[in-house]
Amino acid sequence: MRADLLETLKKVKTKGWKKVKVEFTGGPLVISVPPDCVELTMQKAEVLKNPAKEIQKALAQPCGGPTLEEIVRGKGKDADQVNVAVTISDITRPVPYQGKAGILSPLLKKLQALGIPRQNIRIIVGTGTHRASTPREKVEMLGKEVVSSYEVLDHNCENKSILVSVGQTPTGTNVYLNRLFHEADVKIATGLTESHFMAGASGGRKAVCPGLVDLRTIQKFHSPEFLESPCATNLVFEGNPCHEEALAVAKSVGVDFTITVTLDKDMRMTGVFAGDLEKVLEKAVEKIKTYVVIPVEEEFNIVLTHGGYVGRNHYQTAKAAVGAIPAVKEKGVIIIAADNRDPEPIGGPEYKTLTHLLKLQGPDRYVEVLKSPSWKFTKDQWEPEVWAKVLRKVGEGGMIYCTSDIPEAVFSMLPGGSGYDFLTPAGKRKSRAKKVQEMVQNAVFYFYQACKEKGISPRMAFVREGPYAVPVGNLAREGRNENRGMR
Repeated sequence: MRADLLETLKKVKTKGWKKVKVEFTGGPLVISVPPDCVELTMQKAEVLKNPAKEIQKALAQPCGGPTLEEIVRGKGKDADQVNVAVTISDITRPVPYQGKAGILSPLLKKLQALGIPRQNIRIIVGTGTHRASTPREKVEMLGKEVVSSYEVLDHNCENKSILVSVGQTPTGTNVYLNRLFHEADVKIATGLTESHFMAGASGGRKAVCPGLVDLRTIQKFHSPEFLESPCATNLVFEGNPCHEEALAVAKSVGVDFTITVTLDKDMRMTGVFAGDLEKVLEKAVEKIKTYVVIPVEEEFNIVLTHGGYVGRNHYQTAKAAVGAIPAVKEKGVIIIAADNRDPEPIGGPEYKTLTHLLKLQGPDRYVEVLKSPSWKFTKDQWEPEVWAKVLRKVGEGGMIYCTSDIPEAVFSMLPGGSGYDFLTPAGKRKSRAKKVQEMVQNAVFYFYQACKEKGISPRMAFVREGPYAVPVGNLAREGRNENRGMR
């Protein structure tokens, strides 16, 4: 606990403050905020009334490409000789795969109705550099029936025996792809389209790159050369090197069919799009832009956000932190409520080492190290680079990470400030969610009062949807309006 915390808390005047609810497992967390706190919230999205019907419609009437029937017929084989590979997202993405209102079962039934035997269909989890899915996670994602009836495999970007060369991208990347996906007669990519803090949006081409490629290709996709580009950000595609590289890889692979969904802030389906890889992405992005973009007319001293569903560990919670950057002042404060419920709440061993390096070197020196000719590319090096973008804006003491899933002693190795600094001795005996609630609440009190004592009238904002919202300032909005292309 901060030595001055209790004394500071005594000085805070909270009369007239209001309550906000922060998404959290076992929550929500109920946090008191100043009466003029601005709630940055997404527009209400129209939810599909009958998702199952819309999925069937999307499969039957694809966007900008042939139907599945036409694709299968075009392979020049009897249907019972056609092999299909379907790539899916891993547990870090809330893709609705299960049941009649999910996208996977209708797709699989459609393929079987075309005469393709169940044993000819493989489901490949596009892990990228993420760890393999556990058996329990596969059931959670797909349901028992699918897991017991189909072969479900995890990609491994470092296993050369399952990779095959598929050529070179315009930037000179030699691409190696999952062999089973490459050799399939019909290649299908599935997933979720949402804003993405590097590639503009997820879905489609990202199911292939980085989902199914080798580590060397992912190295290029996540290189400083790409990530330091100002165009490598949410909902920007023209000139975005991450998007362009992923699209080039996916096109060279020859994805036959894509199906993706869009979701609202409560993870309800707002759209389902199937067909041509590029057309599906274009339509899905048009949809999410109508409700995820939040115009920000000012920058705030204090910004509260959360990791959402995707923030299962520290690695994934970077999305929420980066999303808050446009809303916070230089040297302001970002407070993150992190629901790190993953079995590994920080990330893999490489990520842990690299976040420690970031902590020791600081954001600018860390990127200099990555760019050094003597540096050997290391798995997961890009995510600390993303945290570096946050630290450049608010500084080491301006990013407060609140979780009770990571041991207090470990925080000395992680960037930013620790929520444990704002947890009282009594708070340490509370439940998981209540601990985080106290961390967040006391951090709000502390920094609000710190502003007051500096003669600053503090302005605060709450990003209600955390990593799913896209706060956009005036200058950035003007850039996006001039930059609408998907290629």
